[in-house]
Amino acid sequence: LKPCISSLGIPAAVSLCAVMATDLVALAKAWSAQDPDPVTAAETRALLDRIGAGEDPSVVLADCFASRLSFGTAGLRGALGAGPNRMNRVLVAQAAAGIGRYLLERAKPGETPLVIICYDGRVNSHVFATDSAEILAGPGLRAILLPRKLPTPVLAFAVRHLDAAAGVMVTASHNPPEDNGYKVYLGGADQGAQIVSPADVEIAAHIAAVADSVTFAEHPRGRYEVADESVIEAYIAKAAALLRPGKVKPSFVYTAMHGVGYETFSRVLQQAGYPQPDAVTEQRDPDGSFPTVAFPNPEEPGALDLATTLARKVGADLIVAHDPDADRLAVAIPAAGGFRNLTGNEVGLLLGWHMAEQASRQANLRDDGPKALKRAPSGTLACSIVSSPGLKAVADAYGLDFADTLTGFKWISRASNLLFGFEEAIGYLVNPNDVRDKDGISAAAAFLTLASELASEGLTIADQLDRFIERFGCFASGQVSIRVTDLSLIKKAMSKLRSEPPKQIGGRQVDRIEDLSGGFGGLPPSDVLRIWLADGSRIMVRPSGTEPKLKAYIDAVAKVGTVAERRAAADSAVAALSAGMKALIA
Repeated sequence: LKPCISSLGIPAAVSLCAVMATDLVALAKAWSAQDPDPVTAAETRALLDRIGAGEDPSVVLADCFASRLSFGTAGLRGALGAGPNRMNRVLVAQAAAGIGRYLLERAKPGETPLVIICYDGRVNSHVFATDSAEILAGPGLRAILLPRKLPTPVLAFAVRHLDAAAGVMVTASHNPPEDNGYKVYLGGADQGAQIVSPADVEIAAHIAAVADSVTFAEHPRGRYEVADESVIEAYIAKAAALLRPGKVKPSFVYTAMHGVGYETFSRVLQQAGYPQPDAVTEQRDPDGSFPTVAFPNPEEPGALDLATTLARKVGADLIVAHDPDADRLAVAIPAAGGFRNLTGNEVGLLLGWHMAEQASRQANLRDDGPKALKRAPSGTLACSIVSSPGLKAVADAYGLDFADTLTGFKWISRASNLLFGFEEAIGYLVNPNDVRDKDGISAAAAFLTLASELASEGLTIADQLDRFIERFGCFASGQVSIRVTDLSLIKKAMSKLRSEPPKQIGGRQVDRIEDLSGGFGGLPPSDVLRIWLADGSRIMVRPSGTEPKLKAYIDAVAKVGTVAERRAAADSAVAALSAGMKALIA
């Protein structure tokens, strides 16, 4: 609240109660006066009218005006609306000006930082992007706005391709339609990855300074450039190079989930010579209201219903789905009674194996004759600490390095000598030389290559899952989430697990517990507990970063018996551990 108040000349020493009762009204009036958006300005006036009619200001205004959206490593994300605790033109302008100050501060003498700005199809994304481009250009930075609504991976690619100092993506990914967001990527030593600490803290400090001293109309503005098609064409060429179909090309149904993926993905397929999909027309084009889904996340129950209906009708071999900004990939395969959604871990393990196999082939291209020594491939397979440990089994089998990182591609993308990375939340990084972030379009290209190779051998993705179990073991996963209304309950639960560590969970002995709160094994400090069971199972417990939930990620492995026996054993272990964790943390 203090930064919001001080920017209006209200003494920071004023008590919170007094502010909430009196000066919060002044804050709302001042915000409305500088707000250029007639919709959000009217929203503030409507709130003030309610106060004029006798309602309590501390009740009416607190949610929108008593705090502000915090800028962190994920940038900004929140509901659209009026006030500093919502996504709107005033807040975005402050963020853009703060980022500009940060980039100028770290620029070398005589250097003009280049910033690339992109936007998706959500409500106000284009407005936020053009405001940002003008405000970033104002103090002398070079700002380039990509020419239309585009996927997030295109922005991540452009930062590296154009050797930019930074990139800004206006998107809220697969959040509800009332949300929008603002992600920041850094070039140079950060190689086009999303920001990590201390950059987030430093940018946030600049944003706060701007909010304290500059109104919307006072931001210096400059002329920005609009990128031509060459950047997009370069991205499409890189993604298409990952799609190398065999003789048989499996058919598939595609949904863009009302997002921006279709046009770019369609051009990738065309350039690679792969047949176009049967697209779910109701979800093909960008629509920020997401009218056909309750929640625009392909992982959510019901989100792929239209795609499944179409796939049954046309007899498709696969369903391929992107989230609205096309940085995530979901896949469904035929199963008894229809189609089954693959988990993020299943897709990640199949892609990791595929990438390891390709690296092995590449390493041995120059070998001649039966006596040639087989070369081990080089590179690193990486995944987040809550994703399947099966990726390490793949890395070990191929002589590759393995890295587990904190959650998020801001960490995965920074793994040394990265070959492939994934996280269980359907994010995959398959082309680290060009895109240092999850990329649903490139991942789809790689997955179709795998599906085509298998089909050319008379095999399916389901067959490949069985082959994975035969070679590496069955790695089964599950998740337990406990939602709370009182956030202190999450702290209490984590504290209890630390002070009274369980000796067994679900009837299985605990071997050891690793507390990551002080850092562990090279990982930065994080509020995470890693519980290892005597049978090799693993449980990761952490508070959710976006919701009032305590989450437990459960992984079990079975390596003895037939494929069916291994699957049954691993699934049984996950079920027992899930029940045990529910009893432990409920």
